[in-house]
Amino acid sequence: MTRVRWTRSLRFRLLAATLVALALALLLAGWGLAGLFRQHVMRQFETSLTQQLDQLTARLEFDAAGQPQIDPQTLSDPRWHKPYSGLYWQIDQVSRNGQARSSVLRSRSLWDTRLELHPDDLADGALHAHEGIGPQGAAVLMLERTVRPDEQPEARWRLVVAANTQDSLQAVARFNGVLATSLLVLGLLLVLAALAQVAVGLSPLRALQRALAQVREGQAARLQGQFPAEVQPLIDDFNGVLERNAEVVARARTHAGNLAHAIKTPLAVLGQAAAQSLQASPGDPALARLVQEQVATARRHIDWHLARSRAAAAQRLPGLRTPLAPVAAGLVRVMQRVHAARALRIDTTGVPDALAFAGEEQDLQEMLGNLLDNACKWARTTVRISATGTADGLCVAVEDDGPGIDEAARDAVLARGVRMDETVPGSGLGLAIVNELAQLYGGQLRLRSSELGGLRVTLSLPMAA
Repeated sequence: MTRVRWTRSLRFRLLAATLVALALALLLAGWGLAGLFRQHVMRQFETSLTQQLDQLTARLEFDAAGQPQIDPQTLSDPRWHKPYSGLYWQIDQVSRNGQARSSVLRSRSLWDTRLELHPDDLADGALHAHEGIGPQGAAVLMLERTVRPDEQPEARWRLVVAANTQDSLQAVARFNGVLATSLLVLGLLLVLAALAQVAVGLSPLRALQRALAQVREGQAARLQGQFPAEVQPLIDDFNGVLERNAEVVARARTHAGNLAHAIKTPLAVLGQAAAQSLQASPGDPALARLVQEQVATARRHIDWHLARSRAAAAQRLPGLRTPLAPVAAGLVRVMQRVHAARALRIDTTGVPDALAFAGEEQDLQEMLGNLLDNACKWARTTVRISATGTADGLCVAVEDDGPGIDEAARDAVLARGVRMDETVPGSGLGLAIVNELAQLYGGQLRLRSSELGGLRVTLSLPMAA
């Protein structure tokens, strides 16, 4: 799962592509620079050695017998005279076929050794450079040239100069070390720059994530903020989807309301006719009472399905936020007027002002109103409302000091139409409506015993920031 998640990460893809490109570029740059420097050093080394060979050629003379001679004092470099100094010269006589050679003269720096040359045949005056092994097993670069004296055109002489390559190779190695360190530091700086570039480049996505969180938590109804031109079309399209969704929900709710109003009006007429019939014919009230009961049942079902449809639409609508404290205070005022004769004490001090419900205000009023109404019906003297915000969402508790409900019967009262006491007014739909609305919002309803002695109803709902 971790591997799949990383491969789907845009940050990982950008960094991986950048790091691979940087690594290839730095490796190619290091290889190219190291090769160019080595080539330059060896070219300079060969140029210096060519000058030495030119000097040796210029000092070459022949005696009366046609043998080559070189006055060592005419050679300017003191390394010619120091044994194993790293700079050597040698003159060989070449046979007519160019294959056999014999050493005739050599520099004092060669001491008791001689340069071993390849058996190659060169044109007169041509240069030939090759690597070989010199005195004491040191690696040397050799330059050869074949000359013919004017006095003896048939004789051929091979002039050779050689120099140790150790110093040049060490210079190349030092340069490669410095180059590798420099490229490593440059690579680290480029990696940091790539990290900064990715962070800055993806910062609009983090801003978009925060804007989406505000919509999800009910702090905004649409995406708000400044975004780059490449992201702004996506923001506009998403806001358009949110607006169209809100319009569809609003139209659906309006149609549902209109339908409910259209149905409630004939029901009201039927109820009024049944009441008038009951007053006009008190001796035969069965039909009128039947009509009244059916009208009341139809009204309860209409209210039930309206609440369901409203919650089902609202629980998927982003940007909803309803403060809890004002709704609770308004419902308490209503309950105090409805139950004024009983002088109930309704405590709302446990409801913080900062808590908010991520849903429609009408749904919160429906749920909390039913819970308060039930608590007030059964309470003796006190009803208490409290609320807390947790990691799981908003938790609202309504308690009373009434008789409570047995634990075995608590699940049954959440079913539609079940009433624990027929003497208490009600339809048996209150807790069932609250339970189903809470479930539509992803919450739940729990019944427990209260510290006040009665029932404690806990309502879990999504919380808005």
